[in-house]
Amino acid sequence: MSWFVGYSRVVRASRLVGLVLLLQTRGRMTAGQLAAELEVSERTIHRDLAALSAAGVPVYAEPGRYGGCQLVEGYRTRLTGLNVDEAEALFLAGAPGPMAELGLGTVLAAAQLKVLAVLPPELRSRAVRVQQRFHLDAPAWFRDPDEVPHLADVAAALWADRRLDVRYARPDRVVRRVLDPLGLVLKAGVWYLVARNRGHVRTYRVSRLRSVEPRPELFVRPDGFDLTAYWAASSVQFEEQMLRIEVTARLSPTGVAMLRRVLEPAAGRAAQAAVAEADTDPDGWVRLLMPMESFDVAYHELLRLGADVEVLEPVELRQRLVATAHAMSQRYGAA
Repeated sequence: MSWFVGYSRVVRASRLVGLVLLLQTRGRMTAGQLAAELEVSERTIHRDLAALSAAGVPVYAEPGRYGGCQLVEGYRTRLTGLNVDEAEALFLAGAPGPMAELGLGTVLAAAQLKVLAVLPPELRSRAVRVQQRFHLDAPAWFRDPDEVPHLADVAAALWADRRLDVRYARPDRVVRRVLDPLGLVLKAGVWYLVARNRGHVRTYRVSRLRSVEPRPELFVRPDGFDLTAYWAASSVQFEEQMLRIEVTARLSPTGVAMLRRVLEPAAGRAAQAAVAEADTDPDGWVRLLMPMESFDVAYHELLRLGADVEVLEPVELRQRLVATAHAMSQRYGAA
């Protein structure tokens, strides 16, 4: 049996379960409503209803204007192992946008439907209230989301432990790689693929994948690989590599208070740590050494602190800020 045939049977089985749970949760529904929910044709719905009936599920259809499909009153499926708090957590953790990008939107909807089907009415309303009151919007403000046309293909290979041939866009050129996908991470609205290449685990930005082709062979995941631990360690290493220059500056008490909010996270944490060890001048200003990503980043971010920061070194950065302050004074003075 080919992979596609097997996958098709799994999809149909999942759809049949979803159909039963829809009728159990919502009661009578028309074939058109069921087809819209399950994203299939009405003809497929009628075939599925016939298959369920043949399998002993007490489902029937009534023709006419007020007819529809429904289960015999009192029939219920049996799902165990979830308490109310877990059910509510499932609805809170839904993240429909990322799930849809992964190609798991219908899977998530089916899981939530199963939970609703087994909860008694008074608890079912509590689970639905979570959806009505909480929503996760992962991307940052004022930034278009990454285009990730190959994300669903990567996710499918990840689930199946299937090796991938990819073309990946580096800053200078497009390279070919054979990857063992180990995990997907959504960070601030950006998808990253953690994968093994030639024995080394690396991180790839999914939006830079120019093509993705599954290979016929499967791979064996490394023993003990922990995606969460890997991501935490690699994030710290990445942030440390970003901090390439050191800025010596004096900050007013107001500037110190603004520091963590103004700087990028990595620089903000490093600067805040430096504050704890810094010396305080007689005028209350704090002198500290701040690691930052680059000259340009330091210029733009420290400029936001206005008169509450005085850069001492590097001299080039101080001179650029002085020139900017002079130009602003001339501009506003002339006005």
